[in-house]
Amino acid sequence: MSTATVQDPGGRVTVDLAIVGAGPTGLFAAYYAGFRGLSVAVVDSLPELGGQITAMYPEKQILDVAGFPSVKGRDLVEGLVAQAATADPTYLLGRTATDLVSHDDGVDLTLDDRTCLHALAVLVTAGIGTFSPRPLPAGDGWQGRGLDFFVPSFAPYAGKDVVVVGGGDSALDWAIHLEPVARSVTLVHRRAQFRAHERSVARLRSSSARIVTDAEVVELRGEGWLEEVDVAHDGDTETLAAQQLVAALGFVADLGPIQRWGIETEKRHIVVDERMATTLPRVFAAGDVAEHPGKVRLIAVGFGEAATAVNNLVPIVQPGAHVFPGHSSEGS
Repeated sequence: MSTATVQDPGGRVTVDLAIVGAGPTGLFAAYYAGFRGLSVAVVDSLPELGGQITAMYPEKQILDVAGFPSVKGRDLVEGLVAQAATADPTYLLGRTATDLVSHDDGVDLTLDDRTCLHALAVLVTAGIGTFSPRPLPAGDGWQGRGLDFFVPSFAPYAGKDVVVVGGGDSALDWAIHLEPVARSVTLVHRRAQFRAHERSVARLRSSSARIVTDAEVVELRGEGWLEEVDVAHDGDTETLAAQQLVAALGFVADLGPIQRWGIETEKRHIVVDERMATTLPRVFAAGDVAEHPGKVRLIAVGFGEAATAVNNLVPIVQPGAHVFPGHSSEGS
């Protein structure tokens, strides 16, 4: 996947708009800012573009993006990167924005590699911030020996007995997609009810995957590599053959340095108004990181919020410009 300019550490970058977060919302915001005539820099602590999708879900089929009945995660990111390239953004990857100071004439961001980024406005699209997987209590010491927390590629699971633990969208999606690849798939969930979309539950129930509910994994065993898993349910313990176990138990999120910037937050999200403006002048937020009444956390919503934020910050960056740009389909 190609990227645009990668600035040397410790330098100074000056742009109209700095975007913090290179996931789908940030990439679309970069494109749209270019569409509105702004110069753009995109900062992300991860080394690759695409945020959580690239890091954890590149093979996952995404079902809530307008115009695509289904699109693989990596394909969506590639399209967004190609679209963003029209804005010629400067990408500052593998770096964390540690400090932010908002002035009357702009915003100064300091990165952890001492790069100084001056922008006339900032848009935070940091998703859930930094994230780490919730541990599987019985899985201590097994990561890298058959225990995974996400599935970047299906190939290592081919022909194997796979146990997936969890009851949310990720757990069901991985069980569904691994079912035609693996020798067997068993989904273990501690409750009878799932937190996933109804369509995913129906697909899983119609597949050959086994579903074990009101159950938990209590022990992993094997010589060097995972060989079997003990599952407690119905008052008994059942031993399952398993060479791979995927613990899809969710993630612990942390906004990190953003919480020290003086922005109003609510339950690890940034509070915004109808313009997607935060409580700091010249600082906006969009996507999963943003919080407002009626908020729904979908990629599709993030795209709309990115466009709303960019259009509302344009008059700040370019005094005299209009919020509404006209329709992109209109001729000049």
